[in-house]
Amino acid sequence: MSKVSLNVNGHEHHLDVDEKTPLIYVLRNDLGLKGPKLGCGLEQCGACMVLVDGKSEFSCSTPVAAFENRAITTIEGIGTAENLHVLQQAFVTERAAQCGYCIPGMIVAAKALLDANPDPNEEEIGEALSDNLCRCGTHARIIKAVLRAAQEIRG
Repeated sequence: MSKVSLNVNGHEHHLDVDEKTPLIYVLRNDLGLKGPKLGCGLEQCGACMVLVDGKSEFSCSTPVAAFENRAITTIEGIGTAENLHVLQQAFVTERAAQCGYCIPGMIVAAKALLDANPDPNEEEIGEALSDNLCRCGTHARIIKAVLRAAQEIRG
């Protein structure tokens, strides 16, 4: 066990964990953040996506030690049930989720895109979400939700 310091959703955490443990296990098991999901464990599905220094990254396979001194944001740090982020609200409005398992990772990846490019086209959205799989097949609604959020962010 090692002492690892993480900045997650704007809060500092000092944890005794094996520094080789993938970040997702620390987020879910030690910090109680259930938004990031463990899908494949191989960086193939995007269910585990988190923002790291503003960019979407997989949390399922990279050791927690690699995230020290970096700003980590999970879906819980983007919005809450009481105060939805514009992206979350757009996903609700466009009925972009069916089972919902992939949606936290999708929203995280979409947020990274919109923070970098508040006026993306459908192709850019598709590229930004290309690491995220959705087996329920709501891709057209997901694209519409990101376009709606972008429009609302731009005002």
